[in-house]
Amino acid sequence: MEPYKKEFIEFMVESEVLKFGEFTLKSGRKSPFFMNASVYATGSQLKRLGEYYARAIHESFGDDFDILFGPSYKGIPLSVITAIAYSELYHKEVRYCSNRKEIKDHGDVGILLGSRLKDGDRVIIVEDVTTSGKSIEEVYPILKSQANVEIKGLMVSLNRLEKGMGEQKSAPEELKEKYGLEYSAIVTMQDVIECLYNRPFEGRIYIDDKVKAALDQYYEKYGV
Repeated sequence: MEPYKKEFIEFMVESEVLKFGEFTLKSGRKSPFFMNASVYATGSQLKRLGEYYARAIHESFGDDFDILFGPSYKGIPLSVITAIAYSELYHKEVRYCSNRKEIKDHGDVGILLGSRLKDGDRVIIVEDVTTSGKSIEEVYPILKSQANVEIKGLMVSLNRLEKGMGEQKSAPEELKEKYGLEYSAIVTMQDVIECLYNRPFEGRIYIDDKVKAALDQYYEKYGV
């Protein structure tokens, strides 16, 4: 595992973004872990988070894109901080864009925030986590309706490694099949388990035998 990935896992834990317990997800699944990027709130946390996203995007996609698109609401700050970090780390100006939940009919009209889209733009979508792929189902038609853009891929912070909406394939496999969308993540849950299982971090074991058993049970049902 690359050092920055181990650092990112520890960063999620120390920021209380990644938690272990019993959680009901948007999909209705009962999960033994939960990741909530909205917990990142301080300037230093957001700066680091943008840098992790930028490094992962550069590693997966290089400089072959023009727009970072963040689905509202959580994706809005993610696209902004990643665009800033990418400029600082790789000296490439990329634009950010996000969608509104409702179309604005006065002033800055339309459904988009940030940069307008134009034909030929290459887009990378940034999200915190994709469990079922539902959010992509919502924003993909929005992007395609605004301009003839090329959607290069989706970058998330954590790949949950579980079945998508069809309950047969993973969400990344479904997105690839339906949209031709490449999927990448800063880390996977396999990385998280490898890093934290029975290994103390800041004086605490976050994944002990009990949590590991709950994770194994969850992945027996929903894992891919």
